[in-house]
Amino acid sequence: MRVVGRDWGEINRRRRGYSVLRQRFDHIHQPLEGIGLISTDVFDTLLLRQPLSQRSRIMEGERRFAQFLCQQGYRIGAEHLFRARQLAEKLAYRALNVGGGVGEVKLFDIVTRQLIMLGLPESMVEKRLALEIMIEKASLSANGELAKMLRQQRKAGIRVVAVSDTGLPTALLKELIDYFHGPGLIDKIYSSAEVGASKRHGSLFSVVLSQEKTAPDKMLHIGDDYIADYEVPKRMGISAMHLPKGRFKRWAARADGARMETMRSVRRHLARSDGRVPDLDDRTAFGREVFGPIVAQFCLNIWLYASQAEAPGDATLLFCARGGLGIREAFERLLVRLDLPLGIRRENIMVSRLVAARVALIRRSPAVLDELGREFETRSFADVANALGNRRYELPAVWQGRFKAHRFFSMLETPEGRVILNDVAGQSELFERHLKTIAGDASRIVLCDTGLYGSTQRLLAAGLPERTFETIQFARSNYKGLSEEHFHQVSGLVVENNLYNPLKVETVVLRYWQIIESLFEPAIPSVRQFSEADDGSVRSNAGETAYGTLDAAAGNLLLTGVLQYIDRLRTGSQVMRDVDIAWPHLKRAITYPGAFDMQALAVGARSVDFGRPESVHVLHRSDAPDFARRVTSLKSQLWREGAIARDFPRLKSALLPALELVHIVRGVSERLNR
Repeated sequence: MRVVGRDWGEINRRRRGYSVLRQRFDHIHQPLEGIGLISTDVFDTLLLRQPLSQRSRIMEGERRFAQFLCQQGYRIGAEHLFRARQLAEKLAYRALNVGGGVGEVKLFDIVTRQLIMLGLPESMVEKRLALEIMIEKASLSANGELAKMLRQQRKAGIRVVAVSDTGLPTALLKELIDYFHGPGLIDKIYSSAEVGASKRHGSLFSVVLSQEKTAPDKMLHIGDDYIADYEVPKRMGISAMHLPKGRFKRWAARADGARMETMRSVRRHLARSDGRVPDLDDRTAFGREVFGPIVAQFCLNIWLYASQAEAPGDATLLFCARGGLGIREAFERLLVRLDLPLGIRRENIMVSRLVAARVALIRRSPAVLDELGREFETRSFADVANALGNRRYELPAVWQGRFKAHRFFSMLETPEGRVILNDVAGQSELFERHLKTIAGDASRIVLCDTGLYGSTQRLLAAGLPERTFETIQFARSNYKGLSEEHFHQVSGLVVENNLYNPLKVETVVLRYWQIIESLFEPAIPSVRQFSEADDGSVRSNAGETAYGTLDAAAGNLLLTGVLQYIDRLRTGSQVMRDVDIAWPHLKRAITYPGAFDMQALAVGARSVDFGRPESVHVLHRSDAPDFARRVTSLKSQLWREGAIARDFPRLKSALLPALELVHIVRGVSERLNR
């Protein structure tokens, strides 16, 4: 126990015959001189928890809710309810934190989104919240010693308030406190979810001091969290008493959470084993039965994130050309099909890494040097200039030398460099006009793209610091080995891993990322150049990309199948059932492909982009004459498992498991070396 602010030296005295808890309060059973306000934390302080994890408590609530739903004619299992709740909570907090918000997400909002996603009436929110409180009452107990002390201080004229970082509203907090302690113990309750502030950031204490019209040195705060309940108020000049939760209770709660997650994992594995993808006979069927549920889950995740992001009322969701255009087609259809409400402004944005690099270059951001150095490692300064300026320049011999990123800014200060800069500035100005048209003065711009590293996010944020950018994408991975400073603004809504982990089925997309890009990208060129139309509007070489003017699935059989799946959907619960079957099938198709998988997942040549005309083949034929060299050439293949299945059909049963084992060992090694 620690108390600061005044001379509390005697607090650590230990007297025979007194319980530890009574010793902590013994010195303040008498009126506190100079203190006019006492604030107490609620959970694990005023109300003591049994050593049950939050996951266990939520799952118990979902079991009871599932029973209630069954009585109402809805057959949704507790596992699907739990997963929907987890997703709604995780993505709401992610959107809150990325957007710079403080406080807690309202539990009412989380449960509302959970029910809407599963196709359940919003009128059932109150029933689910009532079950939440019922579970809390069964897992809490009264801290009688603390309550006794608080009552004595109230009788002495000191005001007592409860302060909690929680998603519960004050009405439900009051119900819990009154249930265990009776009415009249607390004068007022401050909930971080309702106030929009938190103890951990100090803002909730500021609200309390302001509304209670109390100076910091006249306030004493009591709580169990060392940071939120002790260090933060201490820094603000508030006296603080730390009442830590016992180690046994912490360990028991963690063990309980681990036990429950293990049981859930086993049940999900068994459910996946029982499921089976229907027989597939073409790429459209593969898109419908395999990618359909996966993309639908991704779109549900976008909706959950965007629903929280729109709460402040000044956010815009922009889908990045090219991959974002296919994502939006699926997303908008899902909103309509499942009747998901979303008011955030949504537009398509003409952007690419090249476009973003120009914007960052004008600001001389070091981030652009990282990207250019990686993309043009073996090329010349002239190649970089031609890409950025989008035309060929007559440049002196020094520009024909191999590109060195650290010299590039000084090269731009030469007469020929300033010509290039003028062209780059003109293109950047046109892009900023385009951005202004679609985003207005929105204070929060959420970009939506496929992934992986978030280069567009990093470069735009560096080039336009007056704007606030964040990115949501299918996957996030630092495969480039560059800075991760922007990662706090980039969210992989399905995958966040740097490497493929055989034990995490969703990370299989990192083994063959090109299939995800190909799935979403329409048959249009990457955005390279802007121009001004006769009417003053800004256009790009990619053509018309506004939503509704482009058939994103034209010629794309996989995406066509995805849209067929979405058009047949009934509820989000169906997505959860189907996605558990789809992911293992996709993993098998990528890591152990058969003849049909090779045909279904073939993507052909891929453009290298960044202003360059070249293309690369995902699977290229090796010209090596002997076996050893052909095996060595596998390292250059973008889909190595596909190359093994194609070039070594007789040995693939040995080579593919060996490759999988290599990934398992690498994953374990990475964990041990963290």
